[in-house]
Amino acid sequence: MTELAADGIPVAVTCRVLNIARQPYYRWRSRPVTGTALERAYRANALFDEHSDDPEFGYRFLADEARDAGQSIADRTVWRICSAMGRWSAFGKKRGRNGKKTGPPVHDDLVRHDFTAAAPNRLWLADITEHRATEGKLYLCAVKDVCSRRIVGYLINSRMKSRLAVTALTSAVERRDDVAGCVVHADRGSQFRFRKFVRALAHHGLSGSMGRVGAAGDNAAMESFFALLQNNVLNRRTWSTREELRIAIVTWIERT
Repeated sequence: MTELAADGIPVAVTCRVLNIARQPYYRWRSRPVTGTALERAYRANALFDEHSDDPEFGYRFLADEARDAGQSIADRTVWRICSAMGRWSAFGKKRGRNGKKTGPPVHDDLVRHDFTAAAPNRLWLADITEHRATEGKLYLCAVKDVCSRRIVGYLINSRMKSRLAVTALTSAVERRDDVAGCVVHADRGSQFRFRKFVRALAHHGLSGSMGRVGAAGDNAAMESFFALLQNNVLNRRTWSTREELRIAIVTWIERT
């Protein structure tokens, strides 16, 4: 409107065409939006788009997505914006008996306790576990090939990021050839219901599979790897730093 007024078109005419009142425009002219307010609005809009894409995301996952997109923003700032907008995880307010409410599956259970495969790249298992060092926690997302019993892709991070499962899956695809048609079985964790994870499956021609709620046996073959890692490596000593713990995990996966 300001540019049109500078070209000689009256504000009244522009408002009549746009079907808006003149008073808000003049109020804005007297008190223009500050740079801080404009930046906050852009941040709120970006968080709104991410939350619309994945309504299950809480403010920490939204903060991770914003930072991955190049926004320099703290978790507390994201919490404040989400609070003002009323944007919370779809499962953040209702609690089950164990303090968590697992979301609905995005895939059928294609495995049904049959953890066998006649050839590599026919059935992969995926899961996330956490380990503690004195310095803090590390989260491991691993993808295991049932036939070879090898970990074909993984990611270790100090935070439970939304892209943890996506990056682990991508690393598995990059290591292996001819993965089209492979079934990827996981539990109902939010990382495996993450829409970007579902899109990654479709992009690489993989089929998703999910077990039941609270049924550890539905991914027993993956749990057995985590148990071996815990008993043979992690329980043998106290880990002071995350880097020591990371090296131990990588050595177990790559060499052992």
